[in-house]
Amino acid sequence: MSEALVALRAAIGVRRMSDWLVVDQALIDRFADTTLDHQFIHVDPVRAAETPFGGTVAHGLLTLSMLPHLMSSIAQPDRPPARMGVNYGFDRVRFVHPVRSGSRIRAGATLAAIEEITPGQFQQTHDIAVEIEGEAKPALVATWLTRFFL
Repeated sequence: MSEALVALRAAIGVRRMSDWLVVDQALIDRFADTTLDHQFIHVDPVRAAETPFGGTVAHGLLTLSMLPHLMSSIAQPDRPPARMGVNYGFDRVRFVHPVRSGSRIRAGATLAAIEEITPGQFQQTHDIAVEIEGEAKPALVATWLTRFFL
């Protein structure tokens, strides 16, 4: 087993928290424009106020797409500097609770596994929960796979 892998495995089970991020209506609207998904529960505050949500909510995929940004604020002192990192995919994603416009979210990430694919290429598995400030349930939970190259 390589020295890098031994050091990386020491971080398994450690939970780290990202900085908070405000999901405001402007962000939701920009995402709607980018994805061409203008469903009223996301972009029409008047109509959305009449739903059980009580106002506009972020697209679940917007919350998911914020993971790279949220994870960038989580220090990983155990990992040697990488040449490159890539998103490998998700084994599981569930949208548990809506993110209302104006809410603050943050990611909690626990390194669940790390594997050396080839010398110098590693795959990380993180268990992720995106929390909503003031809510008991998370916005989403996911198992996220990433690869990086030393």
